[in-house]
Amino acid sequence: MNNIIAGNIRKLLDELPSGISVVAVTKTRTPEEALEAYRAGLRIFGENRVQEMMTKRPLLPDDISWHLIGHLQSNKVKQAVAAASVIESVDSVRLLRLIDAEALAQGKCTDCLLQVHIATEETKSGFSLEEMAETDWRHVSDSLKAARICGLMGMATFTDDREKVRSEFRSLSDLFSRMRKQYFTGKSHFRELSMGMSGDWRLAVGEGSTMIRVGTLIFGERIFKAR
Repeated sequence: MNNIIAGNIRKLLDELPSGISVVAVTKTRTPEEALEAYRAGLRIFGENRVQEMMTKRPLLPDDISWHLIGHLQSNKVKQAVAAASVIESVDSVRLLRLIDAEALAQGKCTDCLLQVHIATEETKSGFSLEEMAETDWRHVSDSLKAARICGLMGMATFTDDREKVRSEFRSLSDLFSRMRKQYFTGKSHFRELSMGMSGDWRLAVGEGSTMIRVGTLIFGERIFKAR
């Protein structure tokens, strides 16, 4: 076993409050590295790209729950539904309905998180807070046949300003609480608030995150080979 990866995971789990799920972000990591994380006890892996998930999935144990955490293009929905247990990056109602139709066609239930744009960086995807407020999510949820809205996902601004990051996480947490009360009362599946990454997970957990997405913290810095 890779003692560095196992040690990093042990350190993280020792510090992480109970009840918080860890998504090991395996983007650009080898299947061997992912397997070391599995052997150290992790069972949820996250990929940014559908193709990379499809490549790694057959090489790793079957009981891994694969989460798609990167932007999903409509022409990749069929592959994403086939490969992923959870799609965390649903950023439009249209995409949600495409996932629903494809999940129905494949005879499976696909859990989804709504990605909300809480950062000041325009490069990040997601529903705006205004779009979230203007949408009747009970109606949307009730109209789905094979997809389930299980919570929210968001990424804070990449900055050293901890209070800014904290306030962005808090805004998402507040939205999550309001939606659960207004649209998902009694719906036990609406329970996930996925926020926090390697550099800011402590702030996210402090604001109510139920799921963190970490890669560097587990595997170390990525090494990019020159072409």
